[in-house]
Amino acid sequence: MSEYQYYEFQALDRRLTAAEMARLRTFSTRARITATSFVNEYDYGDFQGDENAWMDQYFDAFLYFANWGTRIVSLRLPSRLLDLKAAELYCVGESADAREHKGNTILTFNSEEEESEWPEEQDALSALIPIRTQLAGGDLRALYIGWLLCAQTGELDDDVLEPPVPPGLGELDGSLERLVDFLRLDPHLLEVAAANSRPLHVQTLTPDTIRTWIAAQPSTQKDAWLERFIAADDPALAMELQRLITGRTAAVPASREPRTAGALRQAAEETRDERLRARAAQAEADRKRREHEAAVARSKYLTDLSGREPAVWTEIETLIATKQPANYDRAVGLLVDLRDIAAAHGGDSEFLARFQALRTQHERKPSLLARIERAGLG
Repeated sequence: MSEYQYYEFQALDRRLTAAEMARLRTFSTRARITATSFVNEYDYGDFQGDENAWMDQYFDAFLYFANWGTRIVSLRLPSRLLDLKAAELYCVGESADAREHKGNTILTFNSEEEESEWPEEQDALSALIPIRTQLAGGDLRALYIGWLLCAQTGELDDDVLEPPVPPGLGELDGSLERLVDFLRLDPHLLEVAAANSRPLHVQTLTPDTIRTWIAAQPSTQKDAWLERFIAADDPALAMELQRLITGRTAAVPASREPRTAGALRQAAEETRDERLRARAAQAEADRKRREHEAAVARSKYLTDLSGREPAVWTEIETLIATKQPANYDRAVGLLVDLRDIAAAHGGDSEFLARFQALRTQHERKPSLLARIERAGLG
């Protein structure tokens, strides 16, 4: 199997300069480079850059896929919107890592499994980018998903307690569902973890709420914010102000009694086994229902056919006389019908006598005889 690697970087808070784009071009002559992205695919050779260094210097989001099973997604956002200490409660292993660089918190999620399938959505990174806004707004569900991935891969001992469970873990939006799929997180593990998650409460900012909040702020503070807006060098300011208005923070949420990684894994396994048993039971019930329906339909068909045996024998002879394979199949099917009618009405001997005569008559038709044998007519 040939190797395949996919790299995609996106800049969200600012556009790359011409000099930066030229610098990136030195790493690849084939990559698609714009003022906001770098995308390249490798069927041979390797990426010549450093993903971590590029996330430090140029980009806010990164996605990597290799057909031998590695999947990586990284997100960068200002540390004042996501504190490193809060992130480190959840990012506790190789599968979920958090670090800080020059005022930014950089998250990296890494899934390693032997698999060659490329995710169906070629815009996988774009589908994940809304998670960055959620994190900036104090929604830590993506971090908890990263912690679950560490638990799933066995990086955490059985007695390690889970971090606080954020609200809304059982009501993921499309971007978080995409993250779960991309990282191949066990849905049963997510389900049992979500049992301790409170409902998500989304506070919508209205114009009246914004105006009331602004009116209550000191003039000096408003002047400082206005100066930052005009300078246009702080793209995260809007998210920062929205959190101030709503009172939301990226602080660790309160949650119910924490569970251990081992207890979650065991509960997930039990849930999986229960679902498998339920599916097997349902499949068996469906099979029996289909068999019953088929038996009822077969009985009705034979009842309707009963009494017309002479005409059916004539039809069988006519079909055989065509020497066509499809008509041979139809003739043998009718012979099976006549056998079953005879068995139901005690006419086995009469059927066998006529059947043997027909078989002797057509003993030079090997294709027909083979079909008779396969049908169990002997």
